Amino acid sequence: MSEPLSLDTAAVLWSHEPADRPGRHLLVLLHGYGADEHDLFGLRPHLPDDVVVAAPAAPLAPPWPSPGRSWYPIEGLDGRDPARVTAAAHALVDWIEAQAADAASVGLLGFSQGAAVALQALRLAPARFAYAVNLSGYVAPGPLPGDAELAERRPAVFWGRGSRDDVIPAAMIAHTVEWLPAHADLSGRVYEGLTHSVSEQELADVRTFLDKQLAAVSASTSPPDPR
Repeated sequence: MSEPLSLDTAAVLWSHEPADRPGRHLLVLLHGYGADEHDLFGLRPHLPDDVVVAAPAAPLAPPWPSPGRSWYPIEGLDGRDPARVTAAAHALVDWIEAQAADAASVGLLGFSQGAAVALQALRLAPARFAYAVNLSGYVAPGPLPGDAELAERRPAVFWGRGSRDDVIPAAMIAHTVEWLPAHADLSGRVYEGLTHSVSEQELADVRTFLDKQLAAVSASTSPPDPR
């Protein structure tokens, strides 16, 4: 059995200084294979202004000569071990508990590998996360202990993917199409002509989704009107 993974606390980009983070909503950005913490941090202009954004680096280095970082190994297009996805998700949940326990709520946004890890973390800790955004990702096959609770809670999940995305295996897409609606309040879109990437229209749809989720979080945590 491999050693448990952990995230490097020094390899995290934050939108706010430590003193400005407690009690606010946290949105964690999870990059894809071969990228790093800087990749999705560039999406900040498309994200709500009133959230704290954190972008950690994945814990692994891909085989040379691939650049960047990876959340789990990929051996060919079909070589995605669900146990390795789960190990990365455990590392993410542990990091959030250690570094952001005082966040008012937490949402996840991942691309490709990062999206798979985001959804796996949602399954590991259904009560910890308010929602997840799955961009060009998938749900790893195989049951997890938190699946029944997740199906009961049905958190909001946005799933966006391109009609010409040939990176994620068709079997993974088919599994996700069947699995997600049974475990989440699913919304999203297939973007015609888009490859394994993110478009301006998709980012606009993500912003609409995030605004809706933040409004719901705010409503659920606001004190009751005494009138």
